[in-house]
Amino acid sequence: MCLIHDLGESLVGDITPADNVPRLEKYKREHLTVEYIKNTLLCSGGFGEAILSIWQEHEDGITLESKVVQDIDKLELLLQMMEYERRGRGRLDLSEFARVSTKIELPEMQAWAKHVLDERKAFWYTYGITVEDTIVSLQTKKMQDQYYDKDSHEGSGHSTIDNTAVEK
Repeated sequence: MCLIHDLGESLVGDITPADNVPRLEKYKREHLTVEYIKNTLLCSGGFGEAILSIWQEHEDGITLESKVVQDIDKLELLLQMMEYERRGRGRLDLSEFARVSTKIELPEMQAWAKHVLDERKAFWYTYGITVEDTIVSLQTKKMQDQYYDKDSHEGSGHSTIDNTAVEK
């Protein structure tokens, strides 16, 4: 599932909250991409159906495995944020990405995220900046909430979307 979950991004790109693409539209684009790959590249022996099924399981986010993979994806974003900030030597503040930690569901993953964010606080402290001094706009917060909040969007639980909706 870790290898398959970004398959839809292979053709449509990595759609982020900053792209301001509605969650359902992002799903449609990625689903069409996975369908295309299944039908053109993986069309023999049921392998393509298995790939699509695993991708859909991840998108639905109901199983423990899918929640782990989704949380790992968010942790990876936090780690990238830290790496870029370190490379910027205190001149690059990527606070808007730290908020993704509030969308991590599993307690074990939340603990890892806390560790990363504590390390980030220590990093910024060496430059005389407390993390609380950084500002993230309300608009950015709203975009991120809409992007990550499954319950507030039509189409959460993607398996309920029929193929006609995906084809539009």
